[in-house]
Order: sequence, then structure tokens, then C-alpha cells
Amino acid sequence: MTATIPLHPGLAGEAACQVLAAGELSASLFRYHTGIPALRLRNSRGEVIILPWIGGMIWSARFDGVELGMTSGFDAPRPATSIAETYGCFAFHSGLLRNGVPAAGDDHAAHGEFPCAPMDRAWLELGEDAAGPFLRVVSAREYVMGFGSHYRAQPSVTLRPGATVFGIGLQVQNLSGKPMELMYMCHVNFAFVPGGRCVQPAPFTPDRTAVRHAVPAHVQPNPVYLDLIEALARDPARMETLSEPDLYDPEQVFYLHGLGTDAAGDTHLMLARPEGDGFAMSYAPASFPHTVRWILNDPDQKVAAFALPSTCQPEGYTAEKRKGHVRLLPPHGAAEFAVRTGYLDRDAAARTGALISSLR
Repeated sequence: MTATIPLHPGLAGEAACQVLAAGELSASLFRYHTGIPALRLRNSRGEVIILPWIGGMIWSARFDGVELGMTSGFDAPRPATSIAETYGCFAFHSGLLRNGVPAAGDDHAAHGEFPCAPMDRAWLELGEDAAGPFLRVVSAREYVMGFGSHYRAQPSVTLRPGATVFGIGLQVQNLSGKPMELMYMCHVNFAFVPGGRCVQPAPFTPDRTAVRHAVPAHVQPNPVYLDLIEALARDPARMETLSEPDLYDPEQVFYLHGLGTDAAGDTHLMLARPEGDGFAMSYAPASFPHTVRWILNDPDQKVAAFALPSTCQPEGYTAEKRKGHVRLLPPHGAAEFAVRTGYLDRDAAARTGALISSLR
């Protein structure tokens, strides 16, 4: 049994308005000083702040006093039509018709049309399933373009009592009578952790942890940067531990291949912090055949997106189409994506590390 509670942006004011409280789970609406309405989901360990009417974006997450998200110049979300105009969020839905950074031959926006898309409606779901009680926020948008694509997308965030790991979901349905191209990445921007260690169920060898050679338009390469790419191509293990922060200004991107999976078909990755705790990502490679790692540490942005599950690589539509990475949804077909992410205390990090080691 699941109870559904509609949400209205008009209820979001300068002072928080509690919409629901059920045990340790609660939801409240508020409005940032920039005018953006937001929803705070909270349990006994922390909170997740979602922008239900802007792409279902997750602005921030904090558990056990640890901020999970990237550092940027944005102190709050801002009105935006493209993700670069409000690039300070913890996570966003990248895609859906186009994805990645446009290159020669592309005319799409960076990361596609969906990250900052205005949503038609939003609601809460309070219920219980096989994993126990949950509180979920769901947003919905119907996209339709004359002589173009027509789809419905529903991003969601699910929080459970006592949990520091939460679910990010996306459902997409092609409402057209024609096939629809789909390019999707769950873009989760964790904090850059000096001395942090990337823990993955694959070796740090050139064939399994491959550096990106293509240089996107927003990066200004120089001979030192290009030489570093070649060095990382030969020895990607150099970036297993983030012990050389200057390596990531400009950014470095890696493609992970052949990640091990557990009995349920899920892979697991972790950014282990020097304190003994860590950040977590889990998902099914059957849904996300590509995993991207994006690390940036410059004076204005600091981010360790150590696992970005995706249906494609982020080199723009033309390149991904050429590589055969653009998925097709059949007429009236649907796709569903699920990621579990968040914070791991010391005990949970130790268990996760042991699990990942068993999957290599």
C-alpha cells in the first residue's frame, strides 16, 4: 500500500513548510533566496534536497554530518535552461535525446535537454516494499515536439529510515509511434577528496580503465596536459588514489570496462576517504553499459564523479552515434534506470570494500 501526496511549488516559501512526517522520515518544501522551490527529504542520519520542478535535480545530500556533493561557485540553485547556469548540484539527469559535450557536427546543448527541464508535476509516495518503508519524491514531464520526439519521463529519489544510501530512479516512455533515440547518464557529482581512493571491481589497466583521448571544447589543452593523457593511457593506476590534486586541472575522464557484478547483476564502486568512510555507487551494467569517471580540481570547481553510469560515452551525439552507443526505444516502449548512491560510514565502507574485492 502506497500513499500519494501531490506537491505544489506555491507551498514553498522562505520558511520551510512540512508536508509529511512519518516516524523518522519527513518532507518539507522551502524556497531558496534565488526563487527556486525545493524539497527536503530527511531521516535520522541526514537529508537530500531535491528540485522537483527543475529536472528532478538533486541539489545536495548530507549524511552523518558529511557533505557529499561537489564544490562550486553556486551557493544555491539558480534559474537556468542549461546545466552550466546552475552547475553546483549533487546529481542531475543528463540526456535524454542527446547527451555529453557537443563536438564537431553537433548542435545540441551540453548534457541534453533534460537537466534543467521544467517539470509538469511532482508528488510524494509513502509506502513499504520488500526492502522496508520508504519515502519517495517523483516528478513528471511530458516532452513533445512537432515533427520530433514525444516522451514522458519520471525522475525519482527514494529515502529509507536510518539509511545513508538512497535511490535515484528514472522512467522514460516513448509516446511516439516512431522509434526514439535515447542517451542517458545519471550524473552524480561527489566531492573531490584529496587522498581519496577509487575502489572498483576492475583492474587499473589500460584496457579496463581507459583515459579519454578526445579533448572537449571547454578544455584548453597544452603540451603538458596532452603528455599527461598519454602517461595515464599507459598507466591509469596513477589515478587510483587522488594524491596528486594538480593532475585534475584541467579535468581528466576515464572509461571503465568490464566491471564485476554480484549475484543480482549489480556492480559496486566506492570512493574511500582517508577517514575510513566513503561514498558509494551501485547499479546494473545491463541498464548502464558504460561507466565514466570525471575528476576535476580547479580553483572554482572540485568534483570526483568516480562512477557515472550511462547508456553512452559523453563525447556528443555524432561521435556516440558513430560508435553505436545511441539506444533506440521502440514505439511506445519504455526504459527504467535505478542507481543507489550516498554515504558509507566506516563499517559500511569496510563491507563494501570487501564486496568489491570479491567481484574483481
